[in-house]
Amino acid sequence: MQNRSERDTFAEMYAQRLARLWAVERGLAFGRLDHVEEGRLYIGKLGLTDDEQNRLLIDWRAPVAQPFYRATPAAPMGVTRRRHLQVKGRTVVGVDDDLLDLDSLTDDDRATLNGEAALLAALDEKRTGRMRDIVATIQAEQDRVIRADVNGVLVVQGGPGTGKTVVALHRAAYLLYTHRERLERRGVLVLGPNPTFLRYIEQVLPSLGETDVLLSTVGELFPGVTATARDLPAVAAVKGDTRMAEVLARAVREHQRVPRKPIELKLGRYTLTVDRNMLDAARNKAIRSRRPHNQARAVFVRSLLNALARQTAKKLGRGLIDEDDLADLREELRTETVVRAALNRLWPYVTPQGLLLGLYGSPERLGGAAGQLLTPQERALLQRTEGEWTESDVPLLDEAAELLGEIDEQVLRATAVQQEEERASELAYAREVLELTGLSDIVDAERLAERQRGDGPYLTTAERAATDRTWAYGHVIVDEAQELSPMAWRVLMRRIPTRSMTIVGDIAQTGSAAGARSWNSVLDPYVAGRWRQHELTVNYRTPVELMAVAAGVLAAIDPELKAPMSVRESGGEPWSAPLEELAELVKAEVGEGGKV
Repeated sequence: MQNRSERDTFAEMYAQRLARLWAVERGLAFGRLDHVEEGRLYIGKLGLTDDEQNRLLIDWRAPVAQPFYRATPAAPMGVTRRRHLQVKGRTVVGVDDDLLDLDSLTDDDRATLNGEAALLAALDEKRTGRMRDIVATIQAEQDRVIRADVNGVLVVQGGPGTGKTVVALHRAAYLLYTHRERLERRGVLVLGPNPTFLRYIEQVLPSLGETDVLLSTVGELFPGVTATARDLPAVAAVKGDTRMAEVLARAVREHQRVPRKPIELKLGRYTLTVDRNMLDAARNKAIRSRRPHNQARAVFVRSLLNALARQTAKKLGRGLIDEDDLADLREELRTETVVRAALNRLWPYVTPQGLLLGLYGSPERLGGAAGQLLTPQERALLQRTEGEWTESDVPLLDEAAELLGEIDEQVLRATAVQQEEERASELAYAREVLELTGLSDIVDAERLAERQRGDGPYLTTAERAATDRTWAYGHVIVDEAQELSPMAWRVLMRRIPTRSMTIVGDIAQTGSAAGARSWNSVLDPYVAGRWRQHELTVNYRTPVELMAVAAGVLAAIDPELKAPMSVRESGGEPWSAPLEELAELVKAEVGEGGKV
């Protein structure tokens, strides 16, 4: 027994070591620090040395790697430049620099800068007092965002070209490193507008895509559903409105209505009658339990079966019965096909998908649930046949799941039996594999089956969170947050009960019909008076000439909003042309070697 225990311990140790080595193959090295004292250091997923014990790669958790996550221009921690490496396999395919100390740059350094750092260095090269002040302003604003307290809701409001997304990602890295123990248990959710953005995160900060961070879009927040289709703006606006929460609640209540007329159940030699009083009593007990619909079903069923059991006892002439007799009769009734069918009709199990498709596919059912909440035109927009789920459907599915709850324990037990049968099959296959490979002395079949199944001890925080709809995260970061609908915000707030959030966006750029028009309207229902805002005021990407035009558009949208100060000149003036000429203009631009 002791030998087996030691063998299992070693097997798990080697398996974990092997898993770590496989994991670091992708993005082994992801960063570089140009340090005043330490020289050039490469940061990666584990530490490596050469035969002479010279450091080749620094483990990201090592103290000397701390500036990669925590250094900012206001507190550079002895670092002049931080470089992010974009790696494909073992090939570096791109680099992106953060400039932490402008004064230390040599001409050679300036020539090799990439990304954000190159833009800042270009501004600094002008060497005017105004430009130096502007660079200092940019760095100070970014520093305040990155180092802001992890607790509470932080809104990062920034116009185009202010670098708000990159700053938010650096904040994610800073928080993960600084509050590692707290956040690694619950994980961090980074919510982006689309898969392209998520790929960008992995490129800019590959160290974020490891074990504690789930990168997701709204369309991926409901486990088992990946929404790739998009609704028309008018449809998305209706689905994103909080009125839909009440529509869904009413739809659930429609599944809890009881018939007015008695129901007769023929059981062999006798007939049982389910009358209105029995149904009302069972329904009221279920509703008073304050459980979600599917879990309240157990209360409804037990109450009704108790009433039917007493009725059965009378018909059989038993008179008074004790609790044990009642339980026996209840279980006998539960096995009767006619009784089960009646219970399923009276209080059916409902899935989120079934509830939503039932509304979409039935004008009568939708009309009954929506009542006066939605106009006839809005109800018509929601009608459709089965098809792909859209991003706007996902918050509705999540809302429905919250109202419905999980299927009750008895159904789960049946599912567990099926899972146990599958597990036994996997275990038999694992034993066969070990016998064929001769590895049975190194790892036992149970561990191999666990690894193949994916539910063993090696699931990361992010992997567990991705499959658990009720997971509560340690922190949530939202980019392009102005595009989220009110229903999507309900989903997010359920995921972060501590309200530890970084919200990044620009109210002036809202493009979604269901999106936000002010941060107050988004946050006041959840954290009224308890959120703070940092504004990025300098646009160092978009040229002055373009922003002059954009400022006029912004003033027309909302006179109270201020455009960020643009500081880079292009030397060219913007021009406009009719939309009908677009194809020819693009063709001419490409033909002249231009970039579109």
